[in-house]
Amino acid sequence: MELRDLQIFQSVASQGSVSQAAKELNYVQSNVTARIKQLEKELKTPFFYRHKRGMTLNAEGRKMLEYVNKILQDVEELEQVFLDSDSPAGMLKVGTVETVSELHTILASYYKEYPNVDLSLQAGLTEELIQKVADYQLDGAFITGPIKHPLLEQYDVSTEKLVLVTQNQTFHLEDIITTPLLVFNKGCGYRSKLEQWLKDEGLMPKRIMEFNILETILNSVSIGLGVTLVPQSAVEHLSTTGKVHCHPIPSEYGNFSTIFIRRKDVYMTNSMQSFLEIISEHRHINSVSRG
Repeated sequence: MELRDLQIFQSVASQGSVSQAAKELNYVQSNVTARIKQLEKELKTPFFYRHKRGMTLNAEGRKMLEYVNKILQDVEELEQVFLDSDSPAGMLKVGTVETVSELHTILASYYKEYPNVDLSLQAGLTEELIQKVADYQLDGAFITGPIKHPLLEQYDVSTEKLVLVTQNQTFHLEDIITTPLLVFNKGCGYRSKLEQWLKDEGLMPKRIMEFNILETILNSVSIGLGVTLVPQSAVEHLSTTGKVHCHPIPSEYGNFSTIFIRRKDVYMTNSMQSFLEIISEHRHINSVSRG
């Protein structure tokens, strides 16, 4: 068994397709197929369900992937420990929820100070980003917090308020019953707060419409399709023009924090250390300006 076999296995598991894995790794497709078969032969276990749409991990494959992710992470960490220089460089894989208002200034500051770091950004929902950081697929992520997770540590980024966004200036809470809720998919922290609030109020909306893009949700609210709950900063550009209206909600549901998470047991590279310093500096500047 070679290290590249594990890298091939990880790619096929992630892509769900030999052809896509071959493209990602820049390998010949037949080579990828052969290496997967050899790996299964060596370990005397099939790892995939093979079907017309591609390949899907079976139970043994999912167990194998946990080990492979850890092994490859350890190899990457080993290289970083011995090759990491005083000047941050290399790759930093970061996830983020869509509504982090501070993100663009944090990234701009980081790019300006550390141009040799290849920082890749992946959007997602809070729950899936937590899982990806825990599974070593991301070095860290901006999510809605706080959280309690035995494998992760968290760093404060910002504190904001959630507001109920409607087309009309006058809106009564009871209108929720007949008005569609426009929300992100399950796993979104804002959606969880909205659903908990309505549950505690004894209100059950008749229709929930799911979207993947914040701008689509806000534009849909502006034309009267429904209502939503988002950070106040994310909707200011529309509320100032009167296209939508924001309504405060009880503080126990309306206050939320954005945090940055990373695994506790992963080696702290210079790239990550400098990224956390930028986050801390940015938070300090904001707290001083608000004070």
